[in-house]
Amino acid sequence: MPSVSSGLLGGDNWDEAKLAAASSDSDSEAAYPGRRQASWKSEPARIVSRLRSWLRLSSHGAQNPGPTAYLDGLRGFAALLVYWHHHELWVRNPFIFENAFGFEGNFYFATLPGVRTFFTGGHYSVTVFFVLSGYVLSIKPLSLIEKGDFAGLSEHLASALFRRFFRLYLPLVAVVLVYATSWHLFGYWVDTGTIPQSTWLGEMWAFYLEFKNFSFIFKEGGEPWMTFHRHIWSIPVEMRGSMIVFSSILALSRCTRKARVWCLVGLIFYFLYIADGYYGSMFLAGTLLCYFDMLSKADQLPAIFERLSKYKMFIVYHMLAISIYLGGVPSHNNDMDQFARNRGWYYLSLLKPQAVFGYKWFYLFWAGTLLVAAVPRISWLKAFFETRPCQYLGRISYALYLVHGPVLWTIGNRLYMMVGWKTEKQLEAIPQWGDWWSLPQVGPTGLEPAFLLPQLLLMPLTLCLADFVTRSVDKPSVRFASWLYRSTLPEAPGKHNRA
Repeated sequence: MPSVSSGLLGGDNWDEAKLAAASSDSDSEAAYPGRRQASWKSEPARIVSRLRSWLRLSSHGAQNPGPTAYLDGLRGFAALLVYWHHHELWVRNPFIFENAFGFEGNFYFATLPGVRTFFTGGHYSVTVFFVLSGYVLSIKPLSLIEKGDFAGLSEHLASALFRRFFRLYLPLVAVVLVYATSWHLFGYWVDTGTIPQSTWLGEMWAFYLEFKNFSFIFKEGGEPWMTFHRHIWSIPVEMRGSMIVFSSILALSRCTRKARVWCLVGLIFYFLYIADGYYGSMFLAGTLLCYFDMLSKADQLPAIFERLSKYKMFIVYHMLAISIYLGGVPSHNNDMDQFARNRGWYYLSLLKPQAVFGYKWFYLFWAGTLLVAAVPRISWLKAFFETRPCQYLGRISYALYLVHGPVLWTIGNRLYMMVGWKTEKQLEAIPQWGDWWSLPQVGPTGLEPAFLLPQLLLMPLTLCLADFVTRSVDKPSVRFASWLYRSTLPEAPGKHNRA
């Protein structure tokens, strides 16, 4: 990360902010110039070394963290919560975990407000991803606007728009193609939600048909996910949100500071209360938070913030508490009547705007926005996200998001069956994996020995695979997108060939 003196918001060191969001537009390698790419032969040793250094957590956290290192850590920890969320709900009926504490007589420690974040905080985490992406994607263009460098702004937005699709989708395509190929290469059963094709070529054609529609961000109707990998539904949303950020910043680039702030607030209100575009409000909330931080450094914040400064810690701790509570919004389905019957949510259910269909996203907007706003202002929480484990998770977070599902659906599926978690569908397809070593499903719900023991293998395996994919797929895809954009530019700056 950049030094405090250079400043992430200064605009000259954008390449050092490479992975400050789950799908940042840049390559984090520049943030660590002393590192060199290892050959594939040394990859296992490098992963082991990385895990050993991950475990050597000092009381002072990461060495010399940059001013926005906490964003990396927050993103990494959120990615881990997504992993845990999907594993928890894979082995059990989601009805209990996706409703509030005490709903229909179900009183479980794992469903208590706050506690539930560590068991089913996946959607809360996705919201944080969106807000962080809006924040990070806005840093460079907003800094150029503040400098009055509109030519630089045009160049940056052109580059960002060109590279964004490749940066988001190339790692996704690589992971899904390898995953789908493995079905035919090894001949094992997977519960993909669709029927695998009889041949590999048929599978590739089926993937193409799904992917071309899945990746088209302006499509109307249809399923929001791919049957090959249902966890990656958020990637097209990430693409749409990025377009909203870039176009909004460009449209507001010539406005006064005051007008820019109010226009961003108006757009957030529009996406949240008038149109059913929750993701647009989340991305632009990140943009607004980024702009406020920038104005704060320049001592140009609106006067209201100065008047509230003496109550700062009181406010931010309440923001954190509200965020954690709203982040646990019950979301078993979209039935508002059922939602209102959850303890502690009746009066909050009355706040849902008419425009919002998936009610949970309204509450998660506030949860994610308040969390990203509060973390840098609470020293102990910021320090936690600057620790080595969180920083490491941040560096591999996009790959972790992509690979944890295939690991769960192949190896995890069978390990859970071995220790006693099984369904009729699994027993019909792979009965040979059932009850090899049945473990007791007792203890606190969500922390049963039969659930925790498989994690001794599944979590390290998933982290190692995510590390490998980060180095071999994610980072090269970033460099490829940058190379491809540069290769389209004219040799003489400022001169463009006629079409």
